[in-house]
Amino acid sequence: MNNITKEEAIKGAFFASIVGDALCLGSHYEYDAKKIYAAYGNADINRFMSPGELMGGETHGIGWGKQNYHPGKKAGGTTDYGDYNILILEHLASNSNPPRDFDVKSLLPHWMNRLENSWGSWICTMTKETYRQVKQGMEVQYLGGFSNATAIRHVSAHAYWDDEEVLVDVAKKAMFTHRDVHALGGAEFFARVTHRIIQGENPKTAILDVAKLMGGFFQSKVNQAIEKYEESINPDSDLSKEKFCDDLALTSMARLWDVGRSEPIKVGKASPTEGTLPGSIYFILKYYDQEDGLKKALVSNAMVGGDNASRSIGIGMVLGAYQGVNAIPQEWKDTLTQWDYCENLLNKLPLLKK
Repeated sequence: MNNITKEEAIKGAFFASIVGDALCLGSHYEYDAKKIYAAYGNADINRFMSPGELMGGETHGIGWGKQNYHPGKKAGGTTDYGDYNILILEHLASNSNPPRDFDVKSLLPHWMNRLENSWGSWICTMTKETYRQVKQGMEVQYLGGFSNATAIRHVSAHAYWDDEEVLVDVAKKAMFTHRDVHALGGAEFFARVTHRIIQGENPKTAILDVAKLMGGFFQSKVNQAIEKYEESINPDSDLSKEKFCDDLALTSMARLWDVGRSEPIKVGKASPTEGTLPGSIYFILKYYDQEDGLKKALVSNAMVGGDNASRSIGIGMVLGAYQGVNAIPQEWKDTLTQWDYCENLLNKLPLLKK
């Protein structure tokens, strides 16, 4: 375990997920890794970019065509994944004195206000569906749709509660727009892993222990990620010799999804948990014990494209918890639009309150 304090681990988990998300703003939903690499001057990304920057202002969301998915955002801003985590942070900070249980019903007015007035990012299908349900008066326990997309939103809760089962409950409630068991299980998986790392475990141990605990689909996806990670670092493997090794690794870990639009989606790089979970674990295992591993993992994830912003939350919270907030490059701290805003809110939460 790195010699970091619990405070540094908690802040690292939150901010690494947010900067990782912001790093993906420029290429979010571009599924062609070679195109991203060429657009960035045949080099890896090293700064925050506005949506579609250097790619004509648009990215290629396979099956949905080219568009600007985050029209209200600029470099240093976040995608909808970061937005949701900041939304939950705002809600927790407003209910921290005294600390209260997480309640979706009390969150809804704030969520509705943000969606209607100051969102600026892509609004996913499940968010639109849940918004319609709330407008129609549906009770909280029935909200959401059956999307298998990963949507981790609870990262700031690790600064509020220090109990693993409570964190799992909050992680699932924060995904009130989703009801699919794989999507909710993905949030549970990363809540458990991150909590255990904050308590002192290393990422690989925590991942293996939680995979064994959850079993079934989740254990099989972890095993898949481990096999692909080991193949990617084996100097005798064909994969390790590929220039776009990470891109090929993620693409190979899930099926093609023919959604009846213009092209099949490469699920290994898309939103479904069957791809995002092993993809995120792949990057975590590959870089957690390297010098500058947090930076390398977040950059490599951004360069693969697809729904890289979704993966960035899981990667960032785990590696940020392990390496601490000081592992985040200073230039990212200085240029993340809402760093100071979020830090002030985090410092109001029970485990960080001075």
